Amino acid sequence: MLASWTSKGIYMRVAFFSAQTHDREVFAEIFAASTSQLSFLSQPLDARSARDAVGYQAICAFVGDDLGAETLRALKDAGLSLIALRSAGYDHVDRKVAHELGLDVVHVPSYSPESVAEHAVALMLGIMRQVHHAYAKCQRRDFRLEGLVGETLHGKTVGVVGTGQIGQAFARMLTGFGCNILLHDLHPEPAFAQRLGASYVTLEEIFARANVVALHLPLTPSTRHLVGAPLLSRMTPGSYLVNTARGGLVDTGALLAALANGQLRGAALDVYEKEAGLFFCQHADGVCADPLLEQLLDHPSVLLTGHMAFLTRQALGAIAVATLKSCEEFRLGMPLSYRVPSSA
Repeated sequence: MLASWTSKGIYMRVAFFSAQTHDREVFAEIFAASTSQLSFLSQPLDARSARDAVGYQAICAFVGDDLGAETLRALKDAGLSLIALRSAGYDHVDRKVAHELGLDVVHVPSYSPESVAEHAVALMLGIMRQVHHAYAKCQRRDFRLEGLVGETLHGKTVGVVGTGQIGQAFARMLTGFGCNILLHDLHPEPAFAQRLGASYVTLEEIFARANVVALHLPLTPSTRHLVGAPLLSRMTPGSYLVNTARGGLVDTGALLAALANGQLRGAALDVYEKEAGLFFCQHADGVCADPLLEQLLDHPSVLLTGHMAFLTRQALGAIAVATLKSCEEFRLGMPLSYRVPSSA
């Protein structure tokens, strides 16, 4: 739905919610020569803060923002026309309600897949080589090697679940480590597998055969808690799980149980299923009001970062460029290249 004010030469006002320093720097630079006026708001977007969108034609929301039905209705009441997501995923958007309200929603379908894939590799190597424990010991000026014996990645079988752009970038990186690569995707690409010397197998086979399983797929109703007790129980004892995709893919309770019984030797995570309202902010008392997250943070076999796999200068620049493209298309009444599907 195109608002009546959109015409060449008329400025478009865009409010950025959950804006951090890097957002201000990168987006201000990319948008500098555009006809958009930007306001950066540090507060997350929810039904209450949506009232701050009055007077804007568009908002730019982050992956941790609330875009449920109540928030969307508040944005509509505020006179909003366009929701630009600075993320590829849109599982946090009630697309049905957005469509009913006539709100256009766009996302960034691709931004430096190598950035996310490299972070997944870093986490994988970090957990396998005990880097987090080694660093903590060195910070205490303890340079003893006790408790730091790791695992070699070379020669291991690594399962890649989801072979979109990020999954493919990750799989390509594995070839340099001399890994045996197993792939799984609802839409296999045999030519890609052939180039890598890899093979597509069932999800169950990946979990049964792989020493490391890495998740690179979107969160949908069918993939929520995809990795739970049934799949984890298939894994070879002493295996590793890597997740830089979406926290909801993994049943955290089942993950902790698999770590406790030795089914998993370690988990490297950049996401958590209940991260909304917890990630992207500092907890002044040093404690998160979430017992499962506290267990993950305290677990010696878990390496956790706060949803930062995308956080490179290259990825931020690509996100800003794609967002600018969407805003300009909307302002000029053009078809939206990166429109989010209205329903699953």
